[in-house]
Amino acid sequence: MRAFHCDSCGSLVFFENVQCVRCGRALGFLPDVNDLTTLESSPDGSWLVLTPAAQGQRCYPCRNGEQHQVCNWLVRAEDPNPFCVACRLNDMIPDLIVWGNRERWRKLEAAKRRIVYTLLRLGLPMDGVPAENRPALRFRFLGRPGFGPLLVTGHSRGEITVNIAEADDEERERLRVHLHEPYRTLLGHLRHEIAHYYWGQLISWTPRLTHFRQLFGNEEWDYNAALHRHYQFGPPLDWQSRHISSCASAHPWEDWAETWAHYLHIVDTVETAASFGITLNPMHPDAKAISADPTKVATPDTPFAKVLEHWLPLTCALNSLNRGMGLPDLYPFVLSGPAIEKLEFVHEVVQESRSKGVQRTQTSRQRVPD
Repeated sequence: MRAFHCDSCGSLVFFENVQCVRCGRALGFLPDVNDLTTLESSPDGSWLVLTPAAQGQRCYPCRNGEQHQVCNWLVRAEDPNPFCVACRLNDMIPDLIVWGNRERWRKLEAAKRRIVYTLLRLGLPMDGVPAENRPALRFRFLGRPGFGPLLVTGHSRGEITVNIAEADDEERERLRVHLHEPYRTLLGHLRHEIAHYYWGQLISWTPRLTHFRQLFGNEEWDYNAALHRHYQFGPPLDWQSRHISSCASAHPWEDWAETWAHYLHIVDTVETAASFGITLNPMHPDAKAISADPTKVATPDTPFAKVLEHWLPLTCALNSLNRGMGLPDLYPFVLSGPAIEKLEFVHEVVQESRSKGVQRTQTSRQRVPD
């Protein structure tokens, strides 16, 4: 996530902001250009967009922002859909009559919008192809914390169902400890679940499936039985030599999902570091191996090997900063050779999909001769 600035006063503003704290101007996120823009009100109730990338556009706030204050994204004035491109992915939202659900939903939407930002930046498809039995991406936020059977977060046929109890810090921490996961956040969990969606979109029906099986294994193995075995007996003793996390050792689908999630962790954090101009220049003359300049590798088309050259030193610095505050490591993972090979495969899949997306966009913009 890159840093944003107010188009009026130049002050630093953040992805979730609805107002610049320095000059008081209204802010909104414009997904067309993936930018947080300063807004100027118009007599007709619309907002004039001031960001240079789309100056002159008129927009309205997303209805979920107007009615529930859970979204700061914008909708083009000519778009008949009152919801932004992120909120229109929702099939179901929590029951807002239940105390605490509005705040849980707000946290979930914040994490989801960060996911959608990254998907837009990487040019990944969200619409699906009905003719090929590939569904569009959808979200269902369900559950009443403390009531009824436990609702399990998961993916099925394009829909990501999220147990809203995940938005409660205490419940999420309980699950993290119970499931022996060193890292569990709302954003990380959504990145994991959305990987299952993209396996169906970009792998299962394509020639890439053969290479996938060579790296991750045969996904036709009984998934439920594999998960049951994993949670009953734990991961194999040598999982760290082949997988990015212990969960990834349970089944090829879990290996893919964990690898995809880590790929998004990496590209997002590198973009953030580059946007803030963060570089590493160790003072000790023998520590040149941990120097890094994320600004050189922040674009989506950078070869992944180059990204890793700067990512690995960055994790050392970030983990050390967290330890200085008495916090757990920001990135508590070790990347083995096979795990890196799988990450490179994810990168190749994303790049190929991105290239096809650009081609589709260019084709759609071509005018048919008279």
